Amino acid sequence: MKTTKILLVSFLLTGLYACDTKVASPTKGTFGYDLQFLKAKDSVVVLKSDDGKGQVIISPKYQAKIFTSTADGLNGKSFGWIKYETFNAKQPDAHMNAYGGEDRLWLGPEGGRFSLFFKPGTKMEFDNWHTPPAINNESWDLVSSSGKKASLTKNTSIQNYAGTTLSIKLQRDVEILEPATIKQMLGIDTLDSTIKSVGFTTENTITNSGTTVWDKTAGAPCLWSLDMFTPSPSTVIIVPYKEEATGKVATTNYFGEIPKDRIAYNNGTLLFKADGKSRGKLGIPPNRAKNKLGSYDGANHVLTIVLFDLDTKGDYLNQEWKPDTAPFTGDAVNAYNDGPLANGSQMGPFYELESVSPAAFLKPGEKLSHKHSVFHFMGDINALDKIALKVLGYSLHDKNHNI
Repeated sequence: MKTTKILLVSFLLTGLYACDTKVASPTKGTFGYDLQFLKAKDSVVVLKSDDGKGQVIISPKYQAKIFTSTADGLNGKSFGWIKYETFNAKQPDAHMNAYGGEDRLWLGPEGGRFSLFFKPGTKMEFDNWHTPPAINNESWDLVSSSGKKASLTKNTSIQNYAGTTLSIKLQRDVEILEPATIKQMLGIDTLDSTIKSVGFTTENTITNSGTTVWDKTAGAPCLWSLDMFTPSPSTVIIVPYKEEATGKVATTNYFGEIPKDRIAYNNGTLLFKADGKSRGKLGIPPNRAKNKLGSYDGANHVLTIVLFDLDTKGDYLNQEWKPDTAPFTGDAVNAYNDGPLANGSQMGPFYELESVSPAAFLKPGEKLSHKHSVFHFMGDINALDKIALKVLGYSLHDKNHNI
């Protein structure tokens, strides 16, 4: 009888302990939720900062995308936009599989004489638009992963609109950054102790692995880094530009002219409302661009900054869906706000911060690299404002912020 009582007490205590220590399912919107979701789809790579609070998720299966990051561990906000429904599609989309991703690598140009998205001789309209498989639905090879760094590669072949077959090797080298490196890269003396931060850098490399020279006759591709984030009603994209340069400041009619109440020019800063409710895209030409842009989400107190390589004298490819447009008059920096299409459907909502490399004029065996780095800061607006002023030259308290 005594033995029976002991066993009963032990059983009850074990049950109580199990209940007390049961881990609740991660909340949607947290890094832990996205990590759990993505682990069920791929053997993802997770990079972590020394304190474990800064983390980044990379997926070899899904085109070496950096799907998301966090500045506060598993329970912290997940910064990247992910379209969960796409993963369960019964068959791949014929045009583009929108998995999302905080930082994904694409290739350009999308349109124009040397387009990689249209077959030779086809009309440049949506029905004929197809994303190259290597950046759409094919997996990449994981070369190495050390906990703070990862390297991934992909070999592919693409025929451009001019009929040239491009043999391409792509490589993505990703590294999570410690606070000291973040401060150094951004030129920040100190970070307020209340600020939570995460940063990562990507070095994207394209190699001409074929026997054909990439030039202004045969055509040349470019590297294209796109960062997808979740919008809020009070998110604004912040694009510094050179006031002293000549020519137009921005292309604002990629998908029809951006409405006047969603954009503002403010002493060398272009502001663009990013609420995911009105489809629009803008671009800054290389002579007007600076090597940085950002966004501020006032609802969640998140400041995002992007740094990238910029060649002010380089030949940037025109991405417009026009085969007869001048091919080397493109933008170096782009920003996109998603919104409903004419039929009422919508891919997102999300918004994008983008940078591209110049045209990769390469002989066989030559390579070109493009660095693109992303930083997130969360905290009090006054502390974030100091960072925005230092790096972007723009105050978060500016009266034009709420365009």
